Amino acid sequence: MLVPSCKKGDHPHGVPKTAQLLVTGLEELQGSAVGPDKALYVTAPLAGTIWRVNPKTGAFTPFTTGLPKRIPDLFYIGSGVVDVAFRGGTAYALVTGVAPDLDGHDTVGIYRVDGPNSFTIVANIGAWSVDHPPVPAFFVPTGFQYALEPYRDGFLVTDGHHNRVLYVTLDGEITEVIAFADVVPTGLAVRGNTIYVTQAGPIPHLPENAKLMSISPKSPTATEVASAAGLGVGLFVDVEFGFGSSLYALAQGIWDGPFEGAPALPNTGALLKLKPNGTFSVIVDSLNQPTSMEFIGNSAYVVSLAGEVWKIDNFSHPISGH
Repeated sequence: MLVPSCKKGDHPHGVPKTAQLLVTGLEELQGSAVGPDKALYVTAPLAGTIWRVNPKTGAFTPFTTGLPKRIPDLFYIGSGVVDVAFRGGTAYALVTGVAPDLDGHDTVGIYRVDGPNSFTIVANIGAWSVDHPPVPAFFVPTGFQYALEPYRDGFLVTDGHHNRVLYVTLDGEITEVIAFADVVPTGLAVRGNTIYVTQAGPIPHLPENAKLMSISPKSPTATEVASAAGLGVGLFVDVEFGFGSSLYALAQGIWDGPFEGAPALPNTGALLKLKPNGTFSVIVDSLNQPTSMEFIGNSAYVVSLAGEVWKIDNFSHPISGH
């Protein structure tokens, strides 16, 4: 496995970023969140589990188990419990690709975690999506959701298959925030009234089509903040605010098929920082199929399909920007 490294000169103060392998031995990690206890929580779709990770030691313990698992066939990668988010001290899980339209028998939606092996479905996104198909319609009626982000009195949810962002209340009410063309929206971040969303871009997920967009709830359109054009890496999967309110995007890397929904090639991902001039600089490259990231203090934590969590330090020098 390649060791993720910093490209020379990317750090504004000349301090190199180093990526340390914090967690290994887990299976196919996907989404992540920082809990109220400042621990890292990561989802494992194949196991139907959310793991709690100590951000200092890397020790991990099951937080909850028994959530719907994804079908083991690689065609279903990216389904199951794909993300986790907290409202106060309560965790919520986003589950996708488990309904009968994809040979499953579970509910696509948001699950409230009630205990180590108990949960309650608070929003049936799959049923709503069937009743409110996108235009044009796509071949999975229940959609294929990717990210879950706390927002106002509920959550924002991206649907990479139906190309839209949804707002879901804790009472299960669902509305469409914005619909896109075929751009595959993925990661989410919120600052004030502005929503930031990454787009992987349509197949073949070319770097120039990997974009960071901003959305105002009062506007029916999205504004391009920056793209990965010229960087040689694409397929954006996440966006987060880091130390000093700088924005960072996570690129899964170079995509080469062989089917829709397949991940990028191994060891081609990168962590990118948005610069004030509206372009990205590469902070760490050679990441192995990253799926999500979080910031705790001045460290970034990158989660990957390889069942790993990488810790990247030296974010203590903020850069003024967006």
